[in-house]
This record gives sequence, structure tokens and C-alpha cells, in this order.
Amino acid sequence: MLDQAEFAVMARRLGDRVRRFRAGRGMSRKDLARHTGISERYLAQLESGQANVSFNILWLLAHAMDLPIAEMIEPESEASPDLRQAKKLLETLAPEQQTEAYILLRRSFRRGLKTSRRVALVGLRGAGKTTLGQKLAERFGVPFVRVTSMIEQLAGMGMTEILLSMGQKGYRKLEASALEASIQSHPSMVLEAGGSLVSESDTFDTLLQSCFTVWVQASPEDHMRRVMSQGDLRPMEGHQRAAMDDLEAILEARRPLYARADAVLNTSGRGIEDCLEELSRLSAAHLGL
Repeated sequence: MLDQAEFAVMARRLGDRVRRFRAGRGMSRKDLARHTGISERYLAQLESGQANVSFNILWLLAHAMDLPIAEMIEPESEASPDLRQAKKLLETLAPEQQTEAYILLRRSFRRGLKTSRRVALVGLRGAGKTTLGQKLAERFGVPFVRVTSMIEQLAGMGMTEILLSMGQKGYRKLEASALEASIQSHPSMVLEAGGSLVSESDTFDTLLQSCFTVWVQASPEDHMRRVMSQGDLRPMEGHQRAAMDDLEAILEARRPLYARADAVLNTSGRGIEDCLEELSRLSAAHLGL
């Protein structure tokens, strides 16, 4: 029988996973409450490891974040002994080392080289993807494509309406279709990926295999300042301190994912032209110059 100490450990672990998944999806607690019908107060208790969670609650959370319910409860792997040992080894590594190990494995065992003339920009809102992507495309004479715009075209509605009517699961399916359509339609392009695309492993893998990817990054303070200047705090709702906490949590959750990109461009404390010159140098070989 599970004693109270063991139960407390499991509850904390579950709360950590829910908070991490939520941040990775770019959802505020209010978003998750709206999509599940679970109160924000209960979600706060769950994420702090203080809630007694039922299977129904797990199902609602998994469905709202478009995750297999198995990922919520971390079952023992039934795979080969070698895979279990490899997982144990990876779990001993720091997040940065896990990312490095993943990149080494991907390069060693995924056949084929990137021969397309496509550059994709990934990163959180406010990093400068749109501005730099448009200028880079203009400089090299190739189309500039935004995945979010393609999603809206496929759905025939705006992003807010898509999320409200279709939820995360519907949105993720549209996102994968939009990316595939962009790749099929444009043998050469500069593509701006949505900030949360990296949290969907299959979709992100498609992006990594089809494009030279650049993580456009900035400090949390610059992200916040730029987003506020646009008059848009989604999904960072609430007071400024709470908004900054959400932003930092999202950045922390996605950092190992963004780090899988082929290159990094830091835009903090720099002018647009300076950043564009560096991005052009990084992209030149891939856009055919």
C-alpha cells in the first residue's frame, strides 16, 4: 500500500509535470481552467502537489493540453532493457546535456541531409522573429511565411476563435497541416514558426528535418517590453509580476526545445540591422547566396 510520504512525492511530481506541460503549451492557468472546466484554485493546488487527483481530472488535463494521458502519470516503460537503461542515463544529465545527447542521436540515426533552401525562425513572442524574418526574406528574394497565418487560412477563422472552438488538440492538428502545406508549397522560404510549435515533438521534428532553424532569443525583460509595446499580453494574463513569472516559466520550459535549433541569434541590446546582418550570415548558405 502506498504510504502518505510516497503519495506526497507522486502528487508533487504530477503537479510539476502539469505546470511544465502548461508552460510548454504557452497556456496560463486561466486558459487551462477554461478548457477543462476545472477551477483555477484547484489547478493551483494541483500544481503545488496539494490536490487529491482523480482519473477524470487527469483525463481532462491531458485532453485540454493534447497529451497522451500516459505522459501525465509516468508509467514504467515496457520497452527493451537497453531503452530503459538509456532513459535512466539521460535522466541523470542536466537539461543542456540532454539536449546535446538528443542532437547527437538525431544526427547519427536520422538519414538524409537538409538540401532545401528554407530557413525557419523559432522562439517566443517578442524575440523579433517577424521583423527579422520579413527583412531576411526581402534581402534574399524568397517568400516570408508565418505558420500562424497559414493556420488561420486553413481554419477560416482567427487564432482566438480557433483556440476557443477547437482547443489545443484541434489547434495542434491545424499547426501540423499548416507546416506541411508550407513546406510542400515553398521549396525556398523564410518561415516564422509559432512560439509553442516546439512543444509538439512530431511537428517540431518535421521543421528540424525540413529547414535550417534559428532560435531567435532575447532576455525575459526584452520579451516582456516588446510584447507590451504591441499591446498583447497573451498568454501572460494578470498583473505585471504574474505576467513576468508566466513568461519566465514558459521560457524555462521551452529552453531545451529551442536549443535544438541549428543556430542561435540573441537580439537583446542590439539594433535591427545588426541582428539582420548576423542572421543573413547564418542563413546565406541555406538560401542559396
